[in-house]
Amino acid sequence: DVRALRERLGLSQEAFAERFHLSLRTIQDWEQQRRVPEGPARILLQVIEHDPQAVERALAGSSA
Repeated sequence: DVRALRERLGLSQEAFAERFHLSLRTIQDWEQQRRVPEGPARILLQVIEHDPQAVERALAGSSA
């Protein structure tokens, strides 16, 4: 559940989207069940759940 993950991390929708390089609209669609995360997005969420700091480090490195 995307909302539960986001809340566990103590982030607003906006902060979650920004931190993990996702669009706000995507987060809203997932949380309101208009869309379901699939493929790479689903894997990304699983990794965020397991180790959010690793994802942040990887994303920071990719934008350097």
